[in-house]
Amino acid sequence: MMSPLQIGLIVAGVVLLLGVWAYQRWQTRRAEPRRAPSPPAGEATVDAAEGRREPTLEGDMAPASNVPAAAVPGVLCERLDVIVPLRLEKPVSGDAVLQALPGSRRIGSKPFVIEGLAEDAPNDDTWEQPRPGQRYRALRAGIQLANRAGPLNEIEYSEFAQKLQTWAEHLQAAADLPDMLTVVQRARELDQFAAAHDAQLAFTVRARRAAWNPGYVMQHAARLGFVPGALPGRMVLPGGTPGAAPVLVLQFETQAALAEDPELAVLREVRLTLEATHVARDERAYQRLRELSAALAAAMDGWVSDDAGQPLDPAALDRIGGELEILYEALEARGFPAGSAQARRLFG
Repeated sequence: MMSPLQIGLIVAGVVLLLGVWAYQRWQTRRAEPRRAPSPPAGEATVDAAEGRREPTLEGDMAPASNVPAAAVPGVLCERLDVIVPLRLEKPVSGDAVLQALPGSRRIGSKPFVIEGLAEDAPNDDTWEQPRPGQRYRALRAGIQLANRAGPLNEIEYSEFAQKLQTWAEHLQAAADLPDMLTVVQRARELDQFAAAHDAQLAFTVRARRAAWNPGYVMQHAARLGFVPGALPGRMVLPGGTPGAAPVLVLQFETQAALAEDPELAVLREVRLTLEATHVARDERAYQRLRELSAALAAAMDGWVSDDAGQPLDPAALDRIGGELEILYEALEARGFPAGSAQARRLFG
């Protein structure tokens, strides 16, 4: 029969073992990525319930079946493109225009654009992309002077001139091309302006202690208005205008988003980015970047830093906001207001 001392030692040992086991469990749970709680039975998640997704150009513009294609407005702009009018002997059909087009609509890194002025166009400014079944009394071709890939160069302009001449000959038309050196100089000047006024901002929300998993991040981001993006590991805050660029983009590791078991994927940071030149000024994009990054950090026990991992203090954030206002003024003065189609092309 065991003595009281032996019984006491056994009890103490059991208590110690239970304490060690409980501590190890607690440490393990702390190290696990935070998960999104499962919704109650019968309750759909935010994404499934609302069915929202990042808008895409193809989805927004695709015509319904058995519905004739509507005219797509022209995009060429004197500030952004070299525009070459074609001299036609007589009106031509849209079918003939499309059949004569070169196989590729790009020259180097620049888009090659054709536009027509319909016979029944109400004025000389209603250019459109050619379509079957329409007749055109005027045509013009253009190529973009600059984008983020750089300025239009001599080789690209020469290829544009060659393709344009070949296309014009098929239509028995003539084209008066501007001087190459003048065009290239315009392209370089516009590229210098674009390089000096481009702005892409990124804030990083970093975990303080426990890591997160993708579902946990997406649930908190959805509560703040983000919707799933077109690519894994991407969510967007939609703009207020249909077809507009996202106001903000939230990104995390693609590998984590594509993991076989996303619940076990580990994330310690997510990035919120703003393409300032792509978003209209009245969207208050920078203010929303500040507010939503702080809200996301507070909800997930994180903190906000720049790309280098330095905390962002209020003075630095205010200074960035002031610089953005100067940028908006410069873009508007040059005819490329932030969020406009021309600005998105120039900074694309």
